Amino acid sequence: MGMPTLRIGRGAAVELDAAGIIDPTLRADYAHCRELAAEHGRTYFLATRLLPAARRPAVHALYGFARTADDIVDDFSPSATVADKTQALQALSSSMRAPDPNSDPSVRAVLHTAERYGLAPELFEDFLQSMRMDLTVTQYETFADLERYVHGSAAVIGLMVTPVLGTVVPHEEAAPFAADLGVAFQLTNFIRDVGEDLRLGRIYLPQDVMRSFGVDRDLLHRGEVTDAVRNWLAFETARTRGVYRRAEPGIAMLEPRAGACVRVAFQLYGEILNAVEQADFAVFGPRIRVSRSRRAQVAATRAAAHAAGTAWGRLHSRRPNPARPDPLPQKHSGARA
Repeated sequence: MGMPTLRIGRGAAVELDAAGIIDPTLRADYAHCRELAAEHGRTYFLATRLLPAARRPAVHALYGFARTADDIVDDFSPSATVADKTQALQALSSSMRAPDPNSDPSVRAVLHTAERYGLAPELFEDFLQSMRMDLTVTQYETFADLERYVHGSAAVIGLMVTPVLGTVVPHEEAAPFAADLGVAFQLTNFIRDVGEDLRLGRIYLPQDVMRSFGVDRDLLHRGEVTDAVRNWLAFETARTRGVYRRAEPGIAMLEPRAGACVRVAFQLYGEILNAVEQADFAVFGPRIRVSRSRRAQVAATRAAAHAAGTAWGRLHSRRPNPARPDPLPQKHSGARA
């Protein structure tokens, strides 16, 4: 049976109205995805508040679909076998091709988003293929092996989101940077969640590098931050910062308000790495987080900076330049964001 119709809150209603989504069932589907994002993707959800209201439902739909698949994989109840999870992922994949009233609401919402923004079906299949890998693959020998996994689990998310956010360059030019940023975010989680993933039987960070620092599963299961563990994680942190540097130029390729949103996520995920370092790589205990107050501060600062830039752009566009009586029209100005 389908999910019961949600009561749509005022915030969701404003966004759905702005996006022109009027069908009651579809509105409930999008509201469901928004709730998933608000509950589970704190940094992600906070960053979306800087987007134009009309763009937010689509981003929430993408998150909701990814979360639905992730929840299937990470269902560790005694009754959830690998065969059951494989079947559930296959059902999710099938419903992407032939949705019906019993499909998960995240599927209906994300299919609507995919059609609206021209997202290739292959992106979703690549994502689901990586989710299938999580059912049987518990470690990766080299970074090249891991890259095959994170292409589907993270890079394609960046590729999906970019057309929704909008760019000031052709999407194809921004795509590699978006893919790298998705990977940087996921590598950050792999570092922060070493202990949590280990309890689930997984080690995502490459085995060959682990061994080169004298780290193995037995040492990790002891839950001690030895010099070997510290040096290993410091290496992986430095490598991940390199991916952030590679991705950062792509932020300027986004439409201004979208760029402000992504900049918040870029900064806060980067600060997770800082927090891991400040905690002396204590990744075996409670999950290391950026505080709620810090997240709010970063978002507020970025919003204020964007507002100031927009106001300056409007003011500048209304004042004739004495040195240039006939100024050239300016494409993609802050005033149009």
